[in-house]
Amino acid sequence: MESKREGNLEAPTRHTLDWKNPDFYNQDSVNQELERVFDLCHGCRRCVNLCNSFPSLFDLVDESDTMEVDGVDKDDYIKVVDECYLCDMCYVAKCPYVPPHPWNIDFPHLMLRAKAANNRANGMKKADKFLSDTDGQGRLAGIPLVTETVNAVNHWAPARAATEKMVGVHRDAWLPDFTTKPLRKNAKPGQADVKDGERTPGKVAIFATCYVNNNEPEIGRDLIRVLEHNEVAWTFASKEVCCGMPKLEQGDLEGVERLKRVNIPVLAKLAAEGYALMSPVPSCTLMFKQELPLMFPDDEEVEAVKEAFWDPFEYLVARNRDGLLKIEFAKPLGKVSYHFPCHGRVQNIGRKTEEFLKLIPGTEIDSNERCSGHAGTYGVKKEHHKTAMKIGRPLFRKMAGSEPDYISSDCPLGGHHIAQGIRENHERDISPTHPISLVATAYGLTEE
Repeated sequence: MESKREGNLEAPTRHTLDWKNPDFYNQDSVNQELERVFDLCHGCRRCVNLCNSFPSLFDLVDESDTMEVDGVDKDDYIKVVDECYLCDMCYVAKCPYVPPHPWNIDFPHLMLRAKAANNRANGMKKADKFLSDTDGQGRLAGIPLVTETVNAVNHWAPARAATEKMVGVHRDAWLPDFTTKPLRKNAKPGQADVKDGERTPGKVAIFATCYVNNNEPEIGRDLIRVLEHNEVAWTFASKEVCCGMPKLEQGDLEGVERLKRVNIPVLAKLAAEGYALMSPVPSCTLMFKQELPLMFPDDEEVEAVKEAFWDPFEYLVARNRDGLLKIEFAKPLGKVSYHFPCHGRVQNIGRKTEEFLKLIPGTEIDSNERCSGHAGTYGVKKEHHKTAMKIGRPLFRKMAGSEPDYISSDCPLGGHHIAQGIRENHERDISPTHPISLVATAYGLTEE
């Protein structure tokens, strides 16, 4: 991450989202702000190598009659907006003009505002509605015959072609299987004693996430194994729905609020009881640590949840520094090609996963910070999948080139996107392993 910001030596800050204000959705007001920011971005072009929003913007400018932003048709602004998947890396790592700089550029949240305004004016696209309804899709998990049928259909080429046509999911994009044994229904909270006076909370409440609960419960089981091995008591939130990140990505802010009303009271109660809150997916963690607090800045329960939320490896590293973690490992991991996902970097907690994995003897970590290109729903959409694979190509090449024993990413979807890119571009069939599963393996808690 770059520390020098031209013309702005103060630490960047983030303004709250004024999304309840009617002017937030006023298209003329939105276009005026888009034109202002686009003009500044056009003059800088520092972010050209990030997502496809910036090349799309600069192409529109360069191909216009004036070769300036004033020559771009405002109806084409949406082409730039649709390419943003809220990775936040332009804000965190590139832009020198974020607040408190007087130019006050927050590109991701401006794209979010533009998406929300477009939804209000024109309605959400069918694909956006389908892909952001993770709770609806998750109802398929846990019913053996239904689950097996859906999984089989998702691997059948004619069905994928039909899905592409009906809901806009690209026929070649990797899709996860649903599990017959969801995590929350098939794991019992641990009973380890909580020691008094522990600086790191000695009990954890796991927010399972839609993906881990319904698609890859083994990630959650490995997290539980690691906690129990270290004598950390744990539980689940009594009720859980989607964190809201898929809906945020589509600009469905009212949908985010509906989910918040379910999750936050339950999590706030756990926080008040002294639990460390934890999610095994960086995007879900970021939702509670950043996005919901920016949407609901005056909500005391949201703030309490923010303060209590931990990334798993942030927690393990803190626990180790307090001398409360077991660091005797049964198995080396060899060479691990590790991807540090964007939504992990945005949390500003440092490279905690890498730091912890380096504690394991006989383990070599090759860390990679480039974007995988998957970005939640973006990478599976018909209109964006090929671009997503193109964005990830340098990362695929780098991670495959180290000839690792494991490829790993804190973001499970990003990990599978990387694996697909390696298969297609480097003809190596390798599956991703979540970092918490690597730790469970190193402890000798799993059978490979």
